[in-house]
Formats: sequence, C-alpha cells, structure tokens
Amino acid sequence: MTTAPESRPADLVITGCTTLTHGRAGDTTNPTGPTDPNDRADPADPTRTGGAGDIGFLDNSAIVVRDGLIESITTSEAVAGLPAVERIDARGLLAMPGLINCHTHTPMVALRGIAEDLPIEEWFNDWIWPIETNLTDRDIELGALLACAEMIRGGVTTFADHYFAMDQVAAATEASGLRANLGQGYFSSEGAAGLERSLDFALRLRGAADGRITTSLAPHAPYTVDDDDLAATAELARKHGLLVHIHAAENAQQTAAAVAATGRTPIETLHRAGLLDVDVLVAHGTGLTEGDLAVLRRGTGRVAFATAPKGYLKFGWDQTPLRALASIGVPVGLATDGAASNNTLDVWESMTLTALTQKSSERDPGWLTARQALDHATTQSARAVGLGDRVGALAPGRRADLILVDLTGPHTQPVHDHAATLVYSARSADVLTTIVDGKVLMRDRRLLTLDVPGIVGELNPRLPALTYRGHGRRVQDYDPA
Repeated sequence: MTTAPESRPADLVITGCTTLTHGRAGDTTNPTGPTDPNDRADPADPTRTGGAGDIGFLDNSAIVVRDGLIESITTSEAVAGLPAVERIDARGLLAMPGLINCHTHTPMVALRGIAEDLPIEEWFNDWIWPIETNLTDRDIELGALLACAEMIRGGVTTFADHYFAMDQVAAATEASGLRANLGQGYFSSEGAAGLERSLDFALRLRGAADGRITTSLAPHAPYTVDDDDLAATAELARKHGLLVHIHAAENAQQTAAAVAATGRTPIETLHRAGLLDVDVLVAHGTGLTEGDLAVLRRGTGRVAFATAPKGYLKFGWDQTPLRALASIGVPVGLATDGAASNNTLDVWESMTLTALTQKSSERDPGWLTARQALDHATTQSARAVGLGDRVGALAPGRRADLILVDLTGPHTQPVHDHAATLVYSARSADVLTTIVDGKVLMRDRRLLTLDVPGIVGELNPRLPALTYRGHGRRVQDYDPA
C-alpha cells in the first residue's frame, strides 16, 4: 500500500479524500464501500460484471505524488508528517482517475451549434465539409485551445484527436498540460501525400510534451480511404508500433450501403486490410452486425471502440452494442466526438448517457450498472487509447492523472453508493481540481494553464470567414458506400 519515503519532499500530497480504487490495477488497498448487487458474477451472463467488481471506494485516504507518478495511496494519518512541495486538503471530495475522451475533433468546437437537426449526409455535405475548407492553422489552434479548456473543466485528463493540421493541436495540448493521443487524419482523395503526412506527424510528435503526447495513424473511414491505403496503413502501424484511429460502421445505413457497394461490411473491410491485426481504435460502431463480432474475434491485434452516445441520439442512430462487444472481450471507451455534433466535450455526460442508453437498447435495467459505467470511463477508456498501463486507475506507478470531485451539493446528497452518485447524480461542474502528471491544471474551478477570455476574444472575430459556405467547395463528399 505504501513505499518507503524518500529524503526529498513529495511533489504533491492529497489528503482526506475518498478514493475510487481498482482492485486489479496495482498494489493499492482493499477497496471498501457499498456493493452493487448487479455486479455479482452471473454464470449465465459473464458480460454483466464487466470488470466493475474491482471498483471500490476508500475513505479518509491520501495520495502521494512524486515525479509525475502516484507513489502511494494510504491513509491521511500515515502522511501527516510527510514533507511536500504542495498539499491539497481534499476533505469532503472524491478522488478518481481523470476522464478520457477516446474520440473527438477538438478544433470543431468552433462549429458548435452551426448545423443542427439534420440528417448526417446533409450535415456533412452542406455544412461541415464546406466550412472545413476555410480552416486556417490559427483557427485550428484556437479551437483546440478552447476545447482543452473545456475538457480540463470537465475533468478530462486525456483525449484522442483525429483532425487536420495536428501540429497546431499538439501545440495546444502542450500549452494546456493535458495528455493526448493525436492523429493526422487523411482521405485517399489526397493521394499518397495524405498517408505520408499522417505518418510524418505520428513519428515526429510521439513523445512530445514531455511524453504526454502519443500518436496514431488516422485514416478517416473505409468509405473515404480505399483498400490499398488501408492496407498500407496497417503495414506502417505494424512497422512503427503505432495505433490506428479510424471511423467505421458508424451507423446501420452506412453498413448497409457498404455491403451493397462492396459485398463487405466496414469491419470486414478493416479485417481484409489487416487493420484488425494491429492496435486499432474504432470510433462509433453503432452499425455493427452479428457477423462483425465473429470477424472481430479473428483479429490478432488489440481492437477497441469509442462510443459517443449523445451524437447518436441526435442523429437518430442506434447505440454502440457494448454488451455484444463485452462478450468477445473488446473494450469500449467513452467519447464525445466533435462539438459540432455533440455540442459539448463533456465525457461525464457521455458516461451517464452510456449507462442510460444501454439500459434502453438492451431493455435491461441491470445493464449497464453504475460500476460498469465507471469501468468504461476509466480502465476501458485507457486501454482504448493505448495507455492502459499508464492511466485509467489510481495505483502506485501510474501517472498522476486524477480529478477531485465535490459530492457535497444538494443534487448529490445523501450519498448511499458512491458509484451511483457519480454516474447518475454528479455532473462535470462538480469537478473542482484537475491534475495531469502531478501538475494542477485547475484548482477550485480556476483554470491555471489557459486564458479562456483571450482565446474566445481572438476566435470570435474569425467566425464569419470560417463559416462562409458560398464558395461551393467541400473537403470531401459524404457517400457511406
């Protein structure tokens, strides 16, 4: 539970908190707290528990941070005399792993609310892709900065982004203090240069921002990237040890159109290209078929999905089939997609909606449980972005990426079960403090690394030029086949 103290002071000591623990994440404590009866093993349905049975809550705990890592999780009494550069009195607060946004497009916060109540083809072809032809590098950086500020305030400590001009997103990430997996998106319509730029970015930027930036190859989707480019991407990912981040099987209509045009589902296309034999993060997957599950089983790589339930509700899509994916051992992380479709980058909202929409989709109030939702928000999300051994749990040796949540408000009291309170009652505005690599990015709701009024003050005058559509250009045409 503890390690021998060093002679030099700890960098940070947090005391008096209740800590969300994962029993198998490391040698921490014996988690205690109310038990969710739905988390008990069900031999007839092994998907019911998910890994959520490992989640517990330790009262009056203390977290010691040194060199960006969690050194120990112990009792407040055990660290009463421990020297520290910085101490946080967290009495009345709950410490938990920082949330992870497993799929977003941060610069698209500049398009928040620009195209609403539209079918996906009109949304893309008449609004988003024409506007995106106007993007400048500065637009992208300002959008990413604003997005980072929003995520820090919402308790997000890591995000996975897939967009254009990603050097600017990397600069925003470094300035914000957040952790990110970044990929330069590309279409086959760009020719060979598209994949070359994606690879160049991935190799140049991985390990940037003192190791907080990891990278991926980012083909847009099977309907915008041809089979040869997908196969080349798989080979490059294998050669360089890179994650691949891609949209696929986004909705049932897209899957049906792909089958009609090619005789294959999007997942079958990924398999044929070799992308299921490398590490791949698939965004959405609401259009998965029963046959796709068998295809996913045959893959030899580490495959994960990202689910963004709010956008699916807005577009009238089905939800990602988490129960089916759990049955074959595929992790699913939580996401928001871009703010142009989701309106916020609020992963807390995604967690609540995931639990609720899964109950509705499955017609089963026991799926997902609150602890299962927390498991998706923490350990499964970390695995999805390729950081399962670094973040997603509070344990010695993990990166000190954590948030402090205030559960004293009238909407969260009384607390009968911490898990239920977090998932069904708390909200992102209850996050008081956000910490990445042991560095405080927000304290008591005050951002310490980014100037929101300054960012917005520069971004707003740029919006008329950014949102102009009279030129008739598009970055791409939406054709789901």
